[in-house]
Amino acid sequence: MITGSLVALITPMMDDGSVDKNKLNELVEFHIEQGTHGIVAVGTTGESATLDYEEHANVIRQVVACVKGRIPVIAGTGANSTHEAIDLTKRAKEAGADACLLVTPYYNKPTQEGMFLHFKAIAEAVEIPQILYNVPGRTACDMSNDTVVKLSAINNIVGLKDATGDVPRGQALIGLVSEDFAIYSGDDTTAVDLMIAGAKGNISVTANIAPKQVAQAADYAISGQAEKAKAVDVEITELHENLFLEANPIPVKWAAYKMGLCGAGIRLPLTPLSTEFRSQLESAMLRSGINL
Repeated sequence: MITGSLVALITPMMDDGSVDKNKLNELVEFHIEQGTHGIVAVGTTGESATLDYEEHANVIRQVVACVKGRIPVIAGTGANSTHEAIDLTKRAKEAGADACLLVTPYYNKPTQEGMFLHFKAIAEAVEIPQILYNVPGRTACDMSNDTVVKLSAINNIVGLKDATGDVPRGQALIGLVSEDFAIYSGDDTTAVDLMIAGAKGNISVTANIAPKQVAQAADYAISGQAEKAKAVDVEITELHENLFLEANPIPVKWAAYKMGLCGAGIRLPLTPLSTEFRSQLESAMLRSGINL
């Protein structure tokens, strides 16, 4: 089981929007050095929506090659077309990813039965551990706990990233699934609370710029040291909030740029963080102990 702080890695880009391969390697090494427990490549934060198929697969391949088995690599391979999700998942397996992260089908708003059959089809088509991803605030598609429980019976569906921010709902789900089915938080603000309640990790945006603190909080929370986990988390609570001043990954890419971790490049239709929010985010970073 993959556990701990799993960074939802940004995809560094040049000013023209092309992928910056050198900075991508540097980011991987930075996270391993800082104690991040695993990397999620080309998820929402990695701008999966605007990378084409070849770029998507190439980023996964590069991250896997750079990691060299030191920590797990989870590849974002979800799509609102079952056929496309299967194809991306096959590519991730061929690239050597340890698992895949599959978001609920966005925009077309399938029924619960449609979601069940979608994920079942992907699991049957590609023999690789698969983590479901529910983020209704972005997809307009909310997978119920009952549907997750049904899917958890499929052998290679091994977990769920719960980005609802609803801790009681997540806690209820933890009580409904078997112990070998992992629930992960996908909401930094409530992640420590969900891990204290039994979640196995945090797929984190904040970990891009505060990897050591996020990893430490996860270690404490998962091991039952609730007060220590909360003490670490409170130091970066303001950061959690300010990284969503505009749509993710706009603020976190700007923050990483200010830290020298990548260039300012971001791909349309996303744009660099609006000028009006920059000083607010930078102030939150400084108060969280991040050097600029």
